[in-house]
Amino acid sequence: MVVAVVLAVTGSLVYATTSQGRPSGTEGTVPLGTVVPQPVKVSTDEGVAFDLEAEDAIYASQGSASAKAAAEFLAGLLRKPTGYSLPVRSLSAGDDPEGIVLSLGGKNAVTKKEGYQLDIDSKSVRIRADDRGGLFNGVATLRQLLPVKVERQQKMAGPWRVQGGRISDAPRYGYRGAMLDVGRHFMPVKNVKKYIDTIARYKVNNLHLHLTDDQGWRIAVKSWPKLTEIGGKTGVGGMLGGYFTQADYKDIVQYAAARGITVIPEIDGPNHAHAALASYAELNCDGKALEPYTGFAQSPDGNLCVDKDITYKFLDDVIGELADLTPGPYIAIGGDETQNRSKAEMDTYFGKVNKIVKKHGKKPYGWMESAGSMPKKGSLSEYWAPGISDDELIAAGKAGGKVVLAPSSKAYLDMKYTEDYPEYPVGQTWGGTVTVEQSYDWNPDTHLKGLPAKAVAGVEAPMFTETLFGIHQVEDLAFPRMLAIAEIGWAKESSHDWKTFAPRLAAQGPRLREARVNYYLDPGVPWPMGS
Repeated sequence: MVVAVVLAVTGSLVYATTSQGRPSGTEGTVPLGTVVPQPVKVSTDEGVAFDLEAEDAIYASQGSASAKAAAEFLAGLLRKPTGYSLPVRSLSAGDDPEGIVLSLGGKNAVTKKEGYQLDIDSKSVRIRADDRGGLFNGVATLRQLLPVKVERQQKMAGPWRVQGGRISDAPRYGYRGAMLDVGRHFMPVKNVKKYIDTIARYKVNNLHLHLTDDQGWRIAVKSWPKLTEIGGKTGVGGMLGGYFTQADYKDIVQYAAARGITVIPEIDGPNHAHAALASYAELNCDGKALEPYTGFAQSPDGNLCVDKDITYKFLDDVIGELADLTPGPYIAIGGDETQNRSKAEMDTYFGKVNKIVKKHGKKPYGWMESAGSMPKKGSLSEYWAPGISDDELIAAGKAGGKVVLAPSSKAYLDMKYTEDYPEYPVGQTWGGTVTVEQSYDWNPDTHLKGLPAKAVAGVEAPMFTETLFGIHQVEDLAFPRMLAIAEIGWAKESSHDWKTFAPRLAAQGPRLREARVNYYLDPGVPWPMGS
């Protein structure tokens, strides 16, 4: 273990060296205050730093599966770039080892849900929390405090030095989500995992996976195999389709969980269901199967028949299989763009689907159009545009329901950054163009006038893929705006300031580059040289 010492000599800093001749002190460390999202409280110990060494281990609270999972994740992040073995060991009560320590509960643990305390001195790095989410959030912060080269997937030379001090932190909102549409254009497992890797860096804790739409059905259902045999073969513009086997889906769910993220699967309805209606004739009102749809816009024919019993047998089977594969509490049930539906149709559909979801031990999560047809107390709805179902959403919020804010003019990641960029062919503008500063410039508590602040569950950044043809284009539009939404979801309102956020955001550019993540160099952000 290297002990970091700073000596003051004639007004200059002179760094002590180890017997191996390596500098210690705080030279080259990342300032604690540069983290994204911004922590609640930061205290720096000037002249103190921790150096990770080859003989170090990572310790996890004995008997805690959550602490061990977070420790294994951290070890997996560090082993390749450092070249160190970093074994994960159990931490018994009363132990005070050197190295990296992850402890659940106990003295100095932050008791607010998903909160953590990170203490760094010359001998150890300690992350304390009261729950699994808090430990993973502490790991995400530590990752940003290590040198940028930690993002390399190859062995790099040290030192691996972290500035000394303390961070006490907890989220503003419990729900911090990213929505990824694999229905319009299919995205293979490896690309979904890459997206998960990136959002996990910034304490996003939910991945809303849009599995079905008019253009494609992307999850295998054993009781209805033609959903993928027919509905899984198409995509927007006639592109090749694809789908996840149930093993693929379980792999994604487990991969996300190992990074502190819960997957929320979505089966869209009663509209946006053309792929299902092309797969099974009996789901159509006239009993005739539709031809597969590959258009860009919403299909005018992709409407489930809400008066047929087979519709709900179908949904019961699909939701039942999906619930068995999904450890998280929610199943998303769609509801978007249903303006052609009567109130009676919406009440019938969502009344029955709500019961189906609950029958399988889950909670329903719908787009805002469903809010007026769901039980208000205990509901979770997603706001995406003004003037659609505002009154119903506000009424649900006042009655005890919760709302996730995802305004298209701020949080929709598939909107173009600017129209003055002819080299940028992808993205949409129906919600306006959205710069990074615009995606940061809003307050979820006051965005929807009349919605009580206590009803705001959190924020989400949706990524629809009608115009996108691969992970590189998805990343270009998602990043760095996803970081702005993550900041809004985590940091306390009083710290909200573009002038201080922009430099912290800019410092993430080299990290994204080292991780081989595409991102847009928004001219309003002071990116460092080489970003």
